[in-house]
Amino acid sequence: MVIHVALGDIAQLPSEIDAIVNPTNSLGVMVASVALTIKEAGGQSIEDEAKACAPIAVGAAIVTSGGRLFTKHVIHVPTMEEPGMKIGVENVRRATRAALIAAARHGFNVIAMPGMGTGTGGVAMDEAARAMVDELRAHKQPQPSTIYLVALTDEMVTAFAEALRNATTII
Repeated sequence: MVIHVALGDIAQLPSEIDAIVNPTNSLGVMVASVALTIKEAGGQSIEDEAKACAPIAVGAAIVTSGGRLFTKHVIHVPTMEEPGMKIGVENVRRATRAALIAAARHGFNVIAMPGMGTGTGGVAMDEAARAMVDELRAHKQPQPSTIYLVALTDEMVTAFAEALRNATTII
């Protein structure tokens, strides 16, 4: 698996991405943070599809269309049961794992993931990045083959880069 870290808006990436990951809530309501950005860029239909599948358990994933986004698919992974909840880092792990399993099941080779749980969920960026990288390293399926870890802030980019650096030096 090839992992890239990028500074930017996950809803505005190049078209070679098969799917983007939306850290959401079990209700599929896209009202804050990354979810709201995705809905604003891709359209209401993305949220409508997600809500039609609700409730979605934390640790599970659903795949919807990408609406007007550059990508054709959105992988929705709840990190919390209801909008606005504070969560622990274990929910970040479960959501990351669910996203990877959904990508493999749907045959997605290239996916983009934001820092999960770091906004509304309240998980520290470095903790979230370590948990996500741990799950990426534990994923042994051939798909996805490429992951973009995308962040809107330099702080999250640094957290991803540090987690990757530490993961490759500790065996």
